[in-house]
Amino acid sequence: MMKARFIALSLLMIAAVIAATLYAWPQMPEVVAVHWNYRGEVDGYAPRAVLWLLGPGLMAFLLLLALLLPSLSPRRFEVQPFAPTFYYSFVVVMGLLAYVHGLVLASAMGMEVPIARAVPAGLLVMLILAGNPMGKVRRNFYLGIRTPWTLASERVWYVTHRLAARLMVGSGLLGLVALALGAPAWLLLVLALAWVPLAILYSLLQYKRLDKDQLEIH
Repeated sequence: MMKARFIALSLLMIAAVIAATLYAWPQMPEVVAVHWNYRGEVDGYAPRAVLWLLGPGLMAFLLLLALLLPSLSPRRFEVQPFAPTFYYSFVVVMGLLAYVHGLVLASAMGMEVPIARAVPAGLLVMLILAGNPMGKVRRNFYLGIRTPWTLASERVWYVTHRLAARLMVGSGLLGLVALALGAPAWLLLVLALAWVPLAILYSLLQYKRLDKDQLEIH
């Protein structure tokens, strides 16, 4: 997904969220729920005007950030070599924000929204969509598994992200199956995050292996 398509799709999603907020506005009370705990119970309220910041405002900020970051990349860590994946990743996150904003609007309008299941479902789908192209991400300071060992070696970065892509998709799929089977929130969290320590440890092991190979060569 190149820059022009990213901008167009982002603006379309922001416009859709603005339209949904305008539609829901007359049907919402002055104070609405904006935060839920892991059980799906409301534990935070705010004036309904805050929804403009949490929805369209945050999405617009992400759009501007995605357009700004490539120009700030240092040499040898540019975003351009994997620009389609970079912009695609931002679209996935913006899609999740739009989805969650829709849930919040529905709740504010008095609808019964299963937040405890709907939000994890969105996060797990995002994990799958974001993880699928992770192997195409090249060394940079904004996106990917940025450990000291992946940033120090292009080879370690490459193999780590190829593994991370499979782990993220696998974690997301397992999480969706667990969600469908009624798994508790703590198990969903474990499944969603299990790939993180595995990828970090793998990057360290690959760096140590690389260092050992270089020592044997010399």
